[in-house]
Amino acid sequence: MKIDILTLFPEAFSPLKTSILARAEESGLLEINIINIRDFSQDKHKKCDDYPFGGGAGMLMTVQPLFDAIKSVYDEKAKIIFPSPIGKTYNVQKAQQLSQFQHLIFVCGHYEGVDDRLFQLFDIEQISIGDYVLTGGEIPSMVIIDSLARFVDGVITKESLDSESFSNGCLEYPQYTRPQEFMGLKVPDVLVSGNHQEVDKWRREQSLLRTKEIRKDLYDKLNNTQDN
Repeated sequence: MKIDILTLFPEAFSPLKTSILARAEESGLLEINIINIRDFSQDKHKKCDDYPFGGGAGMLMTVQPLFDAIKSVYDEKAKIIFPSPIGKTYNVQKAQQLSQFQHLIFVCGHYEGVDDRLFQLFDIEQISIGDYVLTGGEIPSMVIIDSLARFVDGVITKESLDSESFSNGCLEYPQYTRPQEFMGLKVPDVLVSGNHQEVDKWRREQSLLRTKEIRKDLYDKLNNTQDN
């Protein structure tokens, strides 16, 4: 999968070049390119923002540098994403859907947003990571990229995907590692029993219990699905 990120702040994306995503790039599963929008500005000072027509607080990103930056990486297979609080809320189903594309382009807004003509010139999907506002699109882009990349074949094991939160509509069960006892707290006996059937049963029960306690909405949805 090829991922192009258009941003005014390329330095913000160093976390994508570490850990699991770095290994995925090294193995050729991912290609993450970070493009500086300022490089496409026709302003002699590389300015990429201006005051909004009609007045209002703050500045808007101008359309020309954004248009040219997108055109520099666009192809007919590309899906363009613009993180925005007005988009549909992101979830695991959307992550799985986006992971199927061969080429994703992320456009990071900043300041008070972007000239709306950009959305008339390109087919762009706006996606929100929650009902709140951030200072720019860099952080939500990283959130979306990190989560969808996990569904690209080979980035992580299928077993890990199958057992994590939201994979079956529930939250993930509690997990433990060495030491077996710490500060008087012991690992549940069933996990060191060697009985894999009982371990699986315990994990299913704990997953349901945790979902009911923490995310009652998911628990109710799961029960409604089973009833139907």
